[in-house]
Amino acid sequence: MLADGDRVLVAVSGGIDSLVLAWVLAVWRKKAPIDYEVLAVHVDMEAGSDAPGPAASLVGGMVEAMGLPVRILPALWRPDPHSLQPDTRAGHDLCFRCARSRRTQLFAFARESGCTKIAFGHHRDDIIETFLLNLTCAGNISTMAPRQDLFSGRLTLIRPLAYLDKTEIETIGSELGMQPVRSSCPLAEQTSRAEMHRLAEHIYRQIPGAKANIFAALGNVRHDYLLKQTGVRRP
Repeated sequence: MLADGDRVLVAVSGGIDSLVLAWVLAVWRKKAPIDYEVLAVHVDMEAGSDAPGPAASLVGGMVEAMGLPVRILPALWRPDPHSLQPDTRAGHDLCFRCARSRRTQLFAFARESGCTKIAFGHHRDDIIETFLLNLTCAGNISTMAPRQDLFSGRLTLIRPLAYLDKTEIETIGSELGMQPVRSSCPLAEQTSRAEMHRLAEHIYRQIPGAKANIFAALGNVRHDYLLKQTGVRRP
């Protein structure tokens, strides 16, 4: 995922996953057989007119304590509080728009700052839940890859924690004394992704070994046993 001379933008939301990822990249840089730079970036959803929001200030302080440079970017788009409607299609669409805006902003900043890679803190549970989300809500079989080249290879997304469970990351964070910064979004626990998390946990309780088997299946696709596109519309 990393190569000599890389300049890596690590997206730090303040959750335990992104904080542990920033720490891993900082520590590995000291002993890796290659040389790379790391720049932490936080998109501030609560920025004031002349100062970062409280969550951004906390995140910035924790990242700086790791010895990494950090940039706080005021979000280019923030949802209207009056449009936040839990458990509705409008609310789910809003989450998608917000996430897309933040990612577009990160892409643009990476290009402007000469970063060749963007590191996200997604883990094995995220990858499985994205598969379930795409399967049930988007009508396709896909998920997030540990490495994904974009824009003809000019930018690469990497997910160094892709093969770790959420619980393993939480254990690392706890041992390091990290305190995650809770999202201020009122829809944080009421999104389609949260529903997929609950579905996945139900499957794991009902079927021993299901998590390992689902994750293995994502790299063991038998194309000859899949349906061909017929042009039939989904109901």
